[in-house]
Amino acid sequence: MATGFVFQREFSISLPTIAADLFKNCTNKKYFFRNILTLKIRKAGMSLKDLLKKKETAIVGQWFDSVVNTYQLDTSRFLKSQKDAFANPVGNSLSQGLKAVFDEINDRMDYETVNSFLDPIIRIRALQDFSASKAVSFVFFLKKIVREQTAKEIQQDKTLQADMLLFESKIDDLALIAFDIYMGCREKVYEIKANEVRNRTFVAFHRAGLVADWEEEPGT
Repeated sequence: MATGFVFQREFSISLPTIAADLFKNCTNKKYFFRNILTLKIRKAGMSLKDLLKKKETAIVGQWFDSVVNTYQLDTSRFLKSQKDAFANPVGNSLSQGLKAVFDEINDRMDYETVNSFLDPIIRIRALQDFSASKAVSFVFFLKKIVREQTAKEIQQDKTLQADMLLFESKIDDLALIAFDIYMGCREKVYEIKANEVRNRTFVAFHRAGLVADWEEEPGT
């Protein structure tokens, strides 16, 4: 008989009954308590998705603080301290947006849905003095935060590692979406600025008599 065991029975009976059965039939007793610990974790439904949902408040809160810390000190303090959504619409939008994005990537991660939640966050940063890398870098903060928040559980159940790698690949995809949004916003900003310069130049030339009014000829 093998020294270890794989237990795949549905949990329709109590954990003490399962433990007694395992101890009786396990030929290598030194593995018993280690397997019981893993069994207890799985009995609680501790998939990575469930684990992240359980820790969502702490993760999103830490993510929010990390994003806010990329702003200047006075702005950062205000965004953190002002809880009124009307007095602090940017902070409220950021908080709600990060939560929605996190929920989505912890689920099926639909592109259009993620894009709709991420767009307001990136749009604000695209209008400020951020480079492209700085504007989207907050997405990668989530990797470190999630790793820190789930370190203990992953240490106890190594099977969560594969799910973690999949989750982190979603964060990489999220960063690409964020970059596309940022570039689209910056292109729009440059377009608006170019139109403003062109209009001001035309008005100045017109006032100086350097540009004649153009009228369509009848029948054209």
